[in-house]
Amino acid sequence: MHEALRLARKAATQDEVPIGAVIVHEGKIIARSWNQVETLKDATAHAEMLALTQAQSSMGDWRLSECDLYVTKEPCPMCAGALVHCRIRRVIFGCPDTKGGAAGGFWNLLQTENLNHRAEVTAGVLGDDCVQILKSFFRDARERNVNGLSHKKGLTDT
Repeated sequence: MHEALRLARKAATQDEVPIGAVIVHEGKIIARSWNQVETLKDATAHAEMLALTQAQSSMGDWRLSECDLYVTKEPCPMCAGALVHCRIRRVIFGCPDTKGGAAGGFWNLLQTENLNHRAEVTAGVLGDDCVQILKSFFRDARERNVNGLSHKKGLTDT
């Protein structure tokens, strides 16, 4: 999770929502990424989605049934759906998303019984650190917006 936090900080320096993700196979990081929605102008460029693509390339297979994802914030429904489809073994996240999380915060797509796969979920790992980086990012974004310095729409959303 420390590496995912490092990547979240990197995202923040690029005016991206600070979320970082790493995928581990047999104790080794095989993929790492951070949110790049603004940079790539792609709504699907979440940290988890980009890390999944890297991991599948690294493994030479779209099935990641022996891999674990570490991510700083609870995955959204899009990411959770992709995690189920690629059969990730375990999802470990830092802070919950009670408004839109899909790993137990609002929904729990990762453990829905009628889907073809269920992932193990561990929540709250370094949760205080993960929530702090998000709070700082949005506080700073609001301040920039109030001072007329923000050039991006949506930076005041939490």
